[in-house]
Amino acid sequence: MTDKTLRSVTIERTGAGHFTATNARGGEIRFGTSSDPDGGADFTPVELLLAAIGGCTAADVDVATGRHSEPTGFTVTVTGDKISDELGNRMTDLAVTFSVAFPDGELGDRARAILPRAVKTSHDRLCTVSRTVEIGTPVTATVADA
Repeated sequence: MTDKTLRSVTIERTGAGHFTATNARGGEIRFGTSSDPDGGADFTPVELLLAAIGGCTAADVDVATGRHSEPTGFTVTVTGDKISDELGNRMTDLAVTFSVAFPDGELGDRARAILPRAVKTSHDRLCTVSRTVEIGTPVTATVADA
């Protein structure tokens, strides 16, 4: 790893089942372990994974289509099923659905025309998050100072 390729976050426990992730630039996201509807609004780690998949490809598509026209609506929905089987807990049937609208006119028509290609290119080549999930990159877990 080099300074150009290394990405990192630090996660601190802030309470029972509550955590804050901090990036190298000082940005923070709070999350927790409760998926109980009454357990608070914090994202769960699985919801963060879904947001990362959708956010990565949304950013790619926004750059590509935004060169032509500002969207009048831009929503990305990411769904999946959390299962537990002989392989352990995991997500299956991950799906990313775009709902994007552009204004009438030549520029909106151009953005609409490239939207499917932009989504495909992000999925097939550009989105680091979904590419990593699909290809299957090993994760190493260690205990420091053990």
